[in-house]
Amino acid sequence: MTETANARKIAYATFVRRALDEARATRAWSGTEVSRRTGVSRQTINRWVRGDWASDPEAERVVAFCEGLGLNPAAAFAALGWDRTAAGPRPGQAAPPMDPDVEALLRRLVDPQVSDAEKFHIRETIRYLAYRPTLPVDVRKRGNQAG
Repeated sequence: MTETANARKIAYATFVRRALDEARATRAWSGTEVSRRTGVSRQTINRWVRGDWASDPEAERVVAFCEGLGLNPAAAFAALGWDRTAAGPRPGQAAPPMDPDVEALLRRLVDPQVSDAEKFHIRETIRYLAYRPTLPVDVRKRGNQAG
């Protein structure tokens, strides 16, 4: 293993460890709860903490881990030594349209006039909705017929 690869592993392991410590301290989340909220298995998170991985973590898992904890994935990418500019949309490629309600929530999250408590509740609600189990299609149809 090269010295650079080892340094990246140490940097990312430190990032993950700090994120877990913060989740435990500020939200009282266990490792199981972090796994549930992020969609990343406990085994994977534990490997990241130990720096025990042969190839770089999958970008999707890194992003899911960060978003589940309310962290900016750019910090994780920097720890991994990844080029953050390569992750954006390609020139000439338009971003998919965003739902107006989602845009409104995102604006509230960056608005300095919105309290930290309200931002916390917005994030918690989004996390809940993002990771709740999806109902089977036939159950959703029955609910629509009953109304």
